[in-house]
Amino acid sequence: MSGSVLIIEDDARIADWVRVYFERAGYSAEVAHDGQVGLNLARRLAPDLIILDLTLPRLDGVELCRILRRESDVPIIMLTAREAPAQRIVGLDSGADDYIVKPFDPKEVIARSEAVLRRVQGKVQQVLTIGGISLNESGGRVTVDGDEVELSQAQIALLATFMRHPNQLLSRDQLISLTFDHGFDGFDRAIDSQVARLRKRIGRDGKQPIETVYGAGYRFVAEAE
Repeated sequence: MSGSVLIIEDDARIADWVRVYFERAGYSAEVAHDGQVGLNLARRLAPDLIILDLTLPRLDGVELCRILRRESDVPIIMLTAREAPAQRIVGLDSGADDYIVKPFDPKEVIARSEAVLRRVQGKVQQVLTIGGISLNESGGRVTVDGDEVELSQAQIALLATFMRHPNQLLSRDQLISLTFDHGFDGFDRAIDSQVARLRKRIGRDGKQPIETVYGAGYRFVAEAE
């Protein structure tokens, strides 16, 4: 697999390290060391993938991610600190497609990047509809009872997982695996937060299609009883 990658990371050593590994894997790679330069390069280069650090000078990674997500569907993988699990939730809510915890193995960055790119490139025009909820996967458009609902990329992916497995009990581990293609170390609380936020956005008139099965996981049903 090949393509263009923009690495937005203020630590020059890490940025160059990641760039070299992408180039060895056959990608062309550009580097920016602050958020504003990264935004300008993203707009000018239109890369196939962005590797984005959370903490950046001038324009932080969360705000930059939100801007990019409003302007394009470019896949974004966010780099976060291991000691800040709450930042992972914020990163996914801002529109990132995946996150990688520092310190990391550059080979993992390549593998996770290629998994995200395969997901994006393999996405076809498909509309999932259950009850009053409709999800256009390629456009990322979600409607509930005809009203459009704004969701983060992570929440759209999570909703798609639920809608592909209606009435099936899914554990946290299953949700993580089915939605993000790999395990998330210590991500249980984060997936609970994502489900809670999704529930708030798609619930209508006291009806909640995502049931909590205490001690087991979650189940998506067409209508809440």
